[in-house]
Amino acid sequence: MTAMPRTTRRRWRWSCAALLPVVLLAASGVARSHELDSASLSLKEIESGRFLVGWRASSRTLQEDLGTAVVFPRPCRLQGLQLACGASGLVGSIEFPWIEGTLTRVVVDVEWRDGTRLLRVVAPSAPRLLVYGVPASGWRALEPIAVDYTKLGIEHILTGFDHLLFVVALALLVRRGGQLLATITAFTVAHSLSLALTVLGFLHVPSPPVEASIALSIVLVCAECLRPARSLTKRAPWAVALAFGLLHGLGFASALLELGVPEQHVPSALLCFNVGVELGQLGIIALVTFVRRLVSRLGVEQDGPRRALVYAMGSVAAYWSIDRIAAVLRL
Repeated sequence: MTAMPRTTRRRWRWSCAALLPVVLLAASGVARSHELDSASLSLKEIESGRFLVGWRASSRTLQEDLGTAVVFPRPCRLQGLQLACGASGLVGSIEFPWIEGTLTRVVVDVEWRDGTRLLRVVAPSAPRLLVYGVPASGWRALEPIAVDYTKLGIEHILTGFDHLLFVVALALLVRRGGQLLATITAFTVAHSLSLALTVLGFLHVPSPPVEASIALSIVLVCAECLRPARSLTKRAPWAVALAFGLLHGLGFASALLELGVPEQHVPSALLCFNVGVELGQLGIIALVTFVRRLVSRLGVEQDGPRRALVYAMGSVAAYWSIDRIAAVLRL
């Protein structure tokens, strides 16, 4: 097999570098047009078999037409803002057919008169919730919350392209294993702190400037990846990760609060969401490390593809920065 001429290889690398920003910008446009919407349904039992209905949706049409938005179990009848289920109680399938094919999650919160509670997050992949009467207590009652909010944390880090690119940029910036571990640990500690403070109500920062700052943090880390000199960021990447982790934690908190947090299970939901974020984050780091080692073992030159990827991520982040700063300034 004939080796590719050096001139051809250079042209191929620069072609990839030129195409990557276009591809990622297109992906970011798709992501922005399918932003994560949220809705919530609360059912509070006020007498045997009768529930007070609370419904919130981002769409005005869905908010005004509860009968279209939610399909209740067959024995139940919607009477104004009350749901009458008769002697059999609330048993059966609660369905949200309109969320199929979207990124919308619906938080369902059912509370019975004896104080027991059922909290689930219904996703587009399974737009229905089966209710079997009063749920069990103890761990069996908390298990669905743990599963749902851990999944939400994983999904958020994997579908939140700004957080995803920041983690990838950190992995490209720091090459030594021990230093990478310290950097990711600092990022984890920082965003866990700001996430908890915001969800618990001790801290409140408007979302637009936070989103703009997150985009700028990606630009900065990408620029440091390309800088040949030993800057402060390269000497102490953990410090940069610690500072920007606080910003990213505010972004995580904004997403979590939009999805909804159960009042009686705030610590559990917060912990499980954070665990999900960490699992997704570690998966990204593991994938980048694996690809880097695989490329190294195959003897492929790493600098060209690495620089192309960094330029692509930096270009997308710069576009986000301009767009989000304009939104802050209302241009």
